[in-house]
Amino acid sequence: MRAILDVLMVVLDLYTWLVIASAIISWLVAFNVVNTRNDVVRAIWNFLYQITEPALRPIRSILPNLGGIDVSPIILLLIIFFLQRVIVLYVYPAVI
Repeated sequence: MRAILDVLMVVLDLYTWLVIASAIISWLVAFNVVNTRNDVVRAIWNFLYQITEPALRPIRSILPNLGGIDVSPIILLLIIFFLQRVIVLYVYPAVI
């Protein structure tokens, strides 16, 4: 059971980095630093969008419209950090 929890923690860590990368690339695209007509950039953009959008879409539907500011990645990161703390503080000790 502990091995499953360790894998879950690694998956949550990787997903955290994917959310951060998605937010950064969305800023780079919005400010025209990178061009989405480039095949490599488009492939990275599509991959990150398809991985993170299923988790971000429900958060965006709940949050009010804040204009051009999207705080849904921050909310998702807070949820991930909360899950990690719950696993470390409450689930790990119960498994041992």
